Amino acid sequence: MSKPEKTDGELKGLLRSIYGTVPDQLLNDLQRRIDAAQETPQRPSSLWSQSDVVLICYADQIRDRDCSPLTSLRQFLVDYQLQGLLKCIHLLPFCPYSSDDGFSVIDYLAVDPNAGDWGDIEALGRSFDLMFDLVLNHCSRHNEWFQRFLQDDAEFADYFVTADPSCDLSQVTRPRSLPLLTPFATPSGVKHVWTTFSDDQVDLNYANPMVLLRMLDVLIEYARRGARIVRLDAIAFLWKQIGTSCIHLPQTHAIVQLMRFMLDRIAPGTLLLTETNVPHAENVAYFGDGNEAHMVYQFSLPPLLLEAVCSGDTSLLVQWLKTIRPTYPQTTYFNFTASHDGIGVRPLEGLVPQERIDRLVLTMQRRGGRVGMRRRADGVDVPYELNISYVDAVADVDELSPQEHAERFLATQAIMLSLQGIPAVYFHSLVGSSNDLDAVAATGINRRINRHKYQRDVLDRTLQAESSRQRLIFDGYIKLLQVRTSQPAFHPDAAQEILDLPTDGLLGMRRTARSGECIVVVANLTTRVRNASIEFSNSNSATDLLSSEMIDLTEPIPLSPFQVRWLLVNAN
Repeated sequence: MSKPEKTDGELKGLLRSIYGTVPDQLLNDLQRRIDAAQETPQRPSSLWSQSDVVLICYADQIRDRDCSPLTSLRQFLVDYQLQGLLKCIHLLPFCPYSSDDGFSVIDYLAVDPNAGDWGDIEALGRSFDLMFDLVLNHCSRHNEWFQRFLQDDAEFADYFVTADPSCDLSQVTRPRSLPLLTPFATPSGVKHVWTTFSDDQVDLNYANPMVLLRMLDVLIEYARRGARIVRLDAIAFLWKQIGTSCIHLPQTHAIVQLMRFMLDRIAPGTLLLTETNVPHAENVAYFGDGNEAHMVYQFSLPPLLLEAVCSGDTSLLVQWLKTIRPTYPQTTYFNFTASHDGIGVRPLEGLVPQERIDRLVLTMQRRGGRVGMRRRADGVDVPYELNISYVDAVADVDELSPQEHAERFLATQAIMLSLQGIPAVYFHSLVGSSNDLDAVAATGINRRINRHKYQRDVLDRTLQAESSRQRLIFDGYIKLLQVRTSQPAFHPDAAQEILDLPTDGLLGMRRTARSGECIVVVANLTTRVRNASIEFSNSNSATDLLSSEMIDLTEPIPLSPFQVRWLLVNAN
């Protein structure tokens, strides 16, 4: 391999898009980092396959008195033989932190000793691909950078965003019903620091090129530490400009392009995933022209799918799915139903009438959920996210048997696993966890409802209890993954066509691999037995990969309540 070619021209263009000019020191520093890659690493011929399934979990998700939590997590995954079914482990922020369960970072390049150390992460990476969080909009108020800012250290004077509280900040998009500015005492007087998410999470100032350089160095170090995917947390809020909404600004998009540019030259094959819990059109804008994120979350999927299950009406879900377009080369969607955060409400904007949103919110509250609020520009607080376990969200636990509840939940997961893109499974979805109401009561933090940490012996007993809901969900999920990861038609790049079926609870799609294999997915999201009539021009039979039944395609396809079929179409 030869030394990387000089990239000054491209770098200058990107830096000019961010700053309006080219900061010479930043340009030189970035070029040196590219040149320091003594050989250009080989870019993989394919970035993903149908075997790519991501497990979302905390570094201290499972505890065992005999080892570190990170070691305990790895041992659990190996003991339950999940290496071939879950290819990549998304470790939510594992750095030392002061709040928000990791998203208030004290030291970006250290591992929280309560979870383990870099050796534990390296060991996990020998069995699985890894995904790291880069919490780049803000850091902890206890971070050394901010502490030096508070001491009026000249080097850190411009590391954080400050503003005069008398300024008109009413246009700023708010994800929380909390003050935007937080006062901090310094030797030179009180400074009002921008705090988008909480007063413990102080916003970094990317208008200072040295801040951008620091965070690019963290990004590169994460790639060197084994991160195949890096999640750019809260990226939409990165650039601040008073008089604007301070969300999705052009400079933010240019910074994502710069990150992609640097990784392509220093660690090709490392994937960027943008986290933007916003309406769909704003979300997919982070593909850029194929030069920004490799992947974007499908944030509209979790609430739309949940609303369809609750209402028995699949029309809005189908309408949205029909708008999903093929992505640029080497880009794809990141599909999920649950994560460490709540179920976003903003991604329903423009897709679901307000009365149906209101009805969904009330249903989640009846099922034990909480509602996170945000403040609009007019000062009104409105629902921002639904805090509830997805398992409990799909049905009232007192209304169904464990078997019926498991079937209803697994139907949602089978649909998510069917969609074009890479699927991500939250740990609590895999093991069927319910609302952790005790954690909410103990901490007053709504998001703790879906962030339970397990003791290994308790988790083992739970998953081995015959006919329990969690055991049924876990076993059912394993079966879904065993089938899904072996089918070329579920490759992220395989074509997707949404079928025209009655939208009073039915949903269908056709996935076709480049090699020709075809799987027709058909789902019944109602409590009634249904029949789905689908035209098959080139085949009379199919194999249901989930039930092993042979299906006569010349007749309507029978579907039990909340049944999903994966029909591998047999060639005539």
